[in-house]
Amino acid sequence: MIAQAHSATLIGIEALPIVVEVDLMGPVQDSGERNFVLVGLPDKAVQESKERVRAAMKNSGLNFPNRRIMCNLAPGDIRKEGPWLDLPMALAICAVDGQVPRDELDKTLILGELGLDGELRPIDGAVSVALMARERGFRRLIVPEANAPEAAVAVGVEVYGARRLLDAVELLNGSTLFTPQRFEHSAEAILPEYGVDFSDVKGQRHAVRALEVAAAGGHNVLMSGPPGSGKTMLARRLPTILPPLSLEESVQVTRIHSASGQARDRKGLIWERPFRSPHHSASHAAIVGGGKNPKPGEVSMAHHGILFLDETSG
Repeated sequence: MIAQAHSATLIGIEALPIVVEVDLMGPVQDSGERNFVLVGLPDKAVQESKERVRAAMKNSGLNFPNRRIMCNLAPGDIRKEGPWLDLPMALAICAVDGQVPRDELDKTLILGELGLDGELRPIDGAVSVALMARERGFRRLIVPEANAPEAAVAVGVEVYGARRLLDAVELLNGSTLFTPQRFEHSAEAILPEYGVDFSDVKGQRHAVRALEVAAAGGHNVLMSGPPGSGKTMLARRLPTILPPLSLEESVQVTRIHSASGQARDRKGLIWERPFRSPHHSASHAAIVGGGKNPKPGEVSMAHHGILFLDETSG
């Protein structure tokens, strides 16, 4: 008796498909027996999903089977990181226990971190996951409610935002109370908010003219001057005179920032040109990216925006 749920994991900014397989085995004979076994190269955060899933299901009024549960994360040669496999694990357990139809998990991609009360918390990389879901032919995507606006950019995939575990269960059981998130691309939605403006600059006629030329032609700028002469002030206002981001550029910027975990407080796509100003002591990996599980560096985070290297040694 096996149920499968489809999910994803991030490698850099790329989303790779993951299959969560759950099998119910014999009844638990001993209270000290391992009744929830998780395999498939999970990291510590994924290992801890077992306890979150158990508590979330019980506190949501769902039945947690009193049997040995074997959960496999396939493919087994890719390391799975992060807590967003909580929701697909819980739904796969519900499916194998008969609480949701198993065939409803087909062609549905699921991600979400569970709280102990069953609430769903935002995840990283929702845009990358949504684009991967469209490429792979999934017809439905279930994510935490906070991630639905940005994931809706994958037109052609029904994106549902869920507030809690029970919402996802009811959706899979055919509830008509939920409607797909619609992608909004209006003039109001794409109005960037920088908080500063190039018109704030008073004087500095030569510097202003140089930055205007650089913005018009997409050139690099080398600014030289003593501390307090206005270099940082000018650089921070340069994005405000750059052309507005196109939809394609906005998706690329949001994808990078979402995968790095720096877009959790936003709803929808990022329409502001990035401005990145790394500290002069930033490491090589912090600037260019990398790590055991690759993450975008400052160069990538500044994509389609401004990378300001102040007093760096190179």
